[in-house]
Amino acid sequence: MGGKPGIRYRFGMTDAFDSLVSIWPAAGLRVRAGDRELRWPDDDLLVKLAAVASRGVHDPDRMPFNFPWTRGTELEVARNVLTYQWSVRKRVEPKDLLLELAVLVDGEPVGMQGAGGRNWDVLHEVETGSWLGREFHGRGIGTRMRVLMLHLLFAGLGAEHVTSTAMQDNPESTAVSLKAGYEPDGILRDVRDGAPIEVNRWRMTRARWESLREDHARILGTPVESDGVEAVRAALQSPAE
Repeated sequence: MGGKPGIRYRFGMTDAFDSLVSIWPAAGLRVRAGDRELRWPDDDLLVKLAAVASRGVHDPDRMPFNFPWTRGTELEVARNVLTYQWSVRKRVEPKDLLLELAVLVDGEPVGMQGAGGRNWDVLHEVETGSWLGREFHGRGIGTRMRVLMLHLLFAGLGAEHVTSTAMQDNPESTAVSLKAGYEPDGILRDVRDGAPIEVNRWRMTRARWESLREDHARILGTPVESDGVEAVRAALQSPAE
């Protein structure tokens, strides 16, 4: 069909591209410390994460996000998780980086930890963001997953600055930033549900992170192991690097 008899066409593929990871290195990214793991989510894992979110991420009378993706029926919230994650998967590029990683504890999905920023190849700076299923709050998971992401960003990918933000009525997120050692970096104004809201910003520099490595090791409790980091770091380099 459309070719010469006896000739097998491979549609441009070669033996070098024999797996998803060989084409898209981020798909093989995994970072773990003990029973905590950050992992690139495939569709099967996203379905499980969507189910976690559908059972609740925060108290119903609060909204810690400027886009209210957690508001709606269980099905609507689950679909919000899937559609958002599908929409951002391609953003693992030198000029537009957004890593969204599943958080697992003892192999069980409990939430997501992300980090993103424009012009990574020049600035090497990202902002972290996350959510954790409400049923898993109060176990120290939020701090450990943030510290594990900081290790990936600084030690693995070569970050120079990492920021985080939290609405001023979200003390849980602020507490995680403080426990991880971020320093105050000003106040921003944003919009939530059509009204202005003040947002605290926090910053971690490379020098600050280096000074906290022993503290972070104690928080994690076990050494960090990783897979696929070098391939992702190479994919994020600009041609001049």
